[in-house]
Amino acid sequence: MCGISGVFGTDDPLIASDMISCLSHRGPDGQGYWSDSVNRLGNISFGHSRLAIIDVIGSSQPIQSEHGCVLVQNGEIYNQTEIRESSSYLWKTSGDGEAILAAHFHSIPSPSVIPEPVSGKQNGWYRVSSGVNQALRHVDWVKRLNGMWGFALWDPRYRELILCRDELGIKPLMKWQSDDGSLLFASEAKAFRGHPEYFPKLDTQALFARLAFEYSLDDTSLFSGVSQVRPGTIETWSLDSNGRAVLTGVADYSQIKNSPNLEWNPNNAPQLLHSLRMGLADRLNSDVPVGIVLSGGLDSSMVAALAKDASEIAGKPIPKCWTVSESEDNPDYKAAVEVANSLDLDHHCWTLDEDVFWKRLPSLSWAGEDLDLTVLFFQPLFEQMSKEVKVGICGQGADEIHAGYPRHGNLSGHSNLVSQRLNLIDHPIAENLSSGLLLDNDIIGPGQPWTAPPPKVEDVFCNLENTLNFEMSRGQLTNFQLRLVDRHSMSHGLEVRVPFLSRQHLELSSKLPMDWRFKQGHMEKRALREAAALTNLPRNIVSRPKLPAGTATSPGLINSIINELKPNIIEWNAETPHLAPLLDKMPDIAIGFRLFCSLHLQPNAKSLNTNTDLFSLLDDVEPMELF
Repeated sequence: MCGISGVFGTDDPLIASDMISCLSHRGPDGQGYWSDSVNRLGNISFGHSRLAIIDVIGSSQPIQSEHGCVLVQNGEIYNQTEIRESSSYLWKTSGDGEAILAAHFHSIPSPSVIPEPVSGKQNGWYRVSSGVNQALRHVDWVKRLNGMWGFALWDPRYRELILCRDELGIKPLMKWQSDDGSLLFASEAKAFRGHPEYFPKLDTQALFARLAFEYSLDDTSLFSGVSQVRPGTIETWSLDSNGRAVLTGVADYSQIKNSPNLEWNPNNAPQLLHSLRMGLADRLNSDVPVGIVLSGGLDSSMVAALAKDASEIAGKPIPKCWTVSESEDNPDYKAAVEVANSLDLDHHCWTLDEDVFWKRLPSLSWAGEDLDLTVLFFQPLFEQMSKEVKVGICGQGADEIHAGYPRHGNLSGHSNLVSQRLNLIDHPIAENLSSGLLLDNDIIGPGQPWTAPPPKVEDVFCNLENTLNFEMSRGQLTNFQLRLVDRHSMSHGLEVRVPFLSRQHLELSSKLPMDWRFKQGHMEKRALREAAALTNLPRNIVSRPKLPAGTATSPGLINSIINELKPNIIEWNAETPHLAPLLDKMPDIAIGFRLFCSLHLQPNAKSLNTNTDLFSLLDDVEPMELF
């Protein structure tokens, strides 16, 4: 796990080094930089901040291959041993990242002629070629990879930059194109502050969608001009004759979608459980200590229950467990203690300080690049874990696969809530979103921030299958759950892995009938609970209902800070009258939005000023034209 950055075009290649300095928290074990000229048209440069997990002494990046290619990667390739055993590639390291170069080496021969500069024109946020889709030839070799990643690979033979992200978006990869046509990419948006002409601005359409749905949609961020490489896709970029980066292709190598069978028999629960066991075993592969994030909920409890079996399969030590809550009387805290005791697992658990929100909210906002404050417990949790381990295992993704959220039992109510939120935003853009319209259709499509037009709310939540597919492919999983875990764990140099999103488990769970995920009159995650019942977990843990992770962990502390700031919240909301009717009903998000504006929309900050107290940050927000 690491942070990566890069610049492709005529801008100063050293900007990539400045960018990676903004991401030093992602890689405390060293930084690397590489650059080269591109046929006198421009430059390509990579930056890398390393968190050493595999091949701790070796495997520094950027790494160059025997066929002249250069790679920076964030993430882990779990099937690197399989790729090594079937490869004639000349390996330089024992690290997993080199498996990407090996797969590319075997599939992409040298060109018969030297490629000419490409041509393209501005379309949406990026310069785009209208020629042959160059990304398609990379689909087969990328499909060989099994893991989580965001990587950039430079092939000087084709003068081609390849950007790629894992199929579920577990690892981030963001991009921005400067006015002179240089492409910048990085693991987090804050890295673009390393460019002297980057000034963060709010993406109003993305914000309105985020407020209504509770997560950003598609490949948008909250920053105008900054989008993500879409999960499960490959992008190829080359330079035109003026040294400007041009998108020459976008190709899907994987599309995750539910394909439910008509029936499922509980007798198949052992296979479902084993798929999770094997996914966990893969994710225990590490040369450094590993720990389990144990919330006390069903999902993390199942990970803990399978830890000993998976450790034996992987030949690795049994991980310790970690839990934090606002008090020892918290139901999740009690459940986590019961789970660890019943399974005889080492368990670190502690309670949050009463003033934790006042102390840690700025760090939460700066790291998360979002509005949510209910997950504040992530910051102290991951900070404590990082003192002993470099890898964490969590239960993220299970609710999206197995229909674990309360809204899955009341889709019509949730549909009405999302629509009401959009209606409370007093702005034409919100009206457009409700009607499935954007201000500019050019920002819809491959490589652009929107995959498709904004959805009609009633179509998304018309049935459970539509809802789960939407949440997995258009934002909830990638832009909320996985983004939160990545940003907040990596802000403390901790890699978090997600066994519920292993290919083994996804293959089986995607075929589960909808009524084995949720059925009225039954508990949520029906099939998963059948599998959980086969473990050594206490029966009361198997039958515990789902509680929201953030508010369940620290409900009293959240309510306390909202009550303390309530008069100020109303006053602050009035400064953005378009949003005031909605934010008045969402006080936690109102605080998060105000803090986001204070920290992220100021042009000069490259790091968090830890000497400024929370109230000063909230109260001293410069007036700005948000809309």
